[in-house]
Amino acid sequence: MSQQPWIVDSLRSPDDYQSRQTALQLRSLFGTESPVAWITGSAADRVGRAIARRFAMHGYRIVIHANRSVEEGVQLVKAWKQEGIESILVSGPIQDEVVVQGWIKQIYERFGRLDVLVHAAAVWEPQSLEMTTANMVVEQFNTNTLGTFLCAQHAGLAMCDQSTGGSIILVGDWAVARPYRDFAAYFASKGSISTLTRAFAVELGERSPHVRVNAVLPGPVKLVEGVSETTQTAILKQCILQREGTADHVARAALFLAEHEFLTGVCLPVDGGRSIYAGPIADAIAHASNVE
Repeated sequence: MSQQPWIVDSLRSPDDYQSRQTALQLRSLFGTESPVAWITGSAADRVGRAIARRFAMHGYRIVIHANRSVEEGVQLVKAWKQEGIESILVSGPIQDEVVVQGWIKQIYERFGRLDVLVHAAAVWEPQSLEMTTANMVVEQFNTNTLGTFLCAQHAGLAMCDQSTGGSIILVGDWAVARPYRDFAAYFASKGSISTLTRAFAVELGERSPHVRVNAVLPGPVKLVEGVSETTQTAILKQCILQREGTADHVARAALFLAEHEFLTGVCLPVDGGRSIYAGPIADAIAHASNVE
């Protein structure tokens, strides 16, 4: 039986071997040991930045994106440069096609390639159904639906022209399957993510079998500030795993999908089982024979 490489060569540690394995995997997938990942919505310290950090830790060069958090993005690029992470910042609205096309040009001028897009940028604003206006619905669709479409479209077509293709990961929301109140406009716009994932998997895969498109459906992850302890407890009780997810849970799922060469068109819930859990008393209600 052959020994593990780090046992044969005592100068190499398991960590060194793992890093070499990672480099070989990236070269096999993307034709380079330093692929380029563009993560939209990654300047602010939320899920997008955690995704960018996880990819950077895995050897990727990073394209950070900001819309309103431009100064945070500038500071992040400076900080990462000191850590030896190569990154650039692109900024502007994702729903502007000319702006998106300009980003693709900027990325190729700097790196000469684009291997991964993780589209995490989104807007969400709670509003009662009675107070939701047509303009509010349009705003949600422009960012969450049109913005997703444009970034995936232009990044994906660029990847199709690369011999090694690329990988796109869209970020959706588990709750489109079990929506709650006061987010009707948001859910209507975010419900498109699963459809866009499958549509782009087909569209781009037909043009290049080396381009894959998948989605992560997170929640509950990184609860917003101001959520009461009572509400947090209620939310966590609705998860089978009885705990809140972290931004890095989403990031690890995105990295997994980006590097899995035989997955496309997949929408992966990262939600602690919340999307499939009806609650501890639901079975008794549905099956009267179980009720004493």
